[in-house]
Amino acid sequence: MLMGSKVGLRARHEDDIPILQTELYDDVVNYSRSEVRPWLPITPGSKESRLVVDDTEQRHAQFSVVELDGGTLVGTATLWNIDNHNRSAHIGLGLLPSSRSKGYGTDVVAVLCHYGFVVRGLQRLQIETLSDNAAMLRSAERNGFVREGVLRSSAWVMGEFLDDVVLGLLVQDWKPDSKG
Repeated sequence: MLMGSKVGLRARHEDDIPILQTELYDDVVNYSRSEVRPWLPITPGSKESRLVVDDTEQRHAQFSVVELDGGTLVGTATLWNIDNHNRSAHIGLGLLPSSRSKGYGTDVVAVLCHYGFVVRGLQRLQIETLSDNAAMLRSAERNGFVREGVLRSSAWVMGEFLDDVVLGLLVQDWKPDSKG
């Protein structure tokens, strides 16, 4: 398990999936704000669930996020679109509604930075988030990410186009203690 100060990132367990599907995936608005693909209903227990981890997939590292104190499942974390040639990847996370506003997001970003830079030897990490996602912007910036640009009207979310903010962090600019 990868550990931060508040959370740990571990392999996805089969019994995590129903909780994550109910709390994150089945929330159409939340899903639509966090994914580039349209929401589709998925039957509980389906092997087609986007929450089922394919251990043979090398371009994505998916984790379940748990509280260090007690091991309670609090969300998901992903290093996605890992590019070993250019040594870059993207960060994504989703916290259960009951686990938001507790500082977990900042800690998850910190642990994913450690994983990307130290364990995987990457040069660059990137985050794309909706411009009104203050929690993710704050978590990224507390970990040293720099706003690099805005993709205007690039995200179709629940009937309207919204702006995406692109943030980046290079390994030489990373400070492991920058959690804030």
